Amino acid sequence: MDTEELKKLKALEAENTRLKKMYRTGEPAELSLDQQILKEGYELLKKM
Repeated sequence: MDTEELKKLKALEAENTRLKKMYRTGEPAELSLDQQILKEGYELLKKM
């Protein structure tokens, strides 16, 4: 595996972990997705 494939694999693993955490809460999927989008937007704004 080259470095580009490893980067893609790590990104996919991170996304998989994020999605598992989101759907493990037992909340409706749409609500969890909305909350996650808001959290990510807030984190991006904090970095500016």
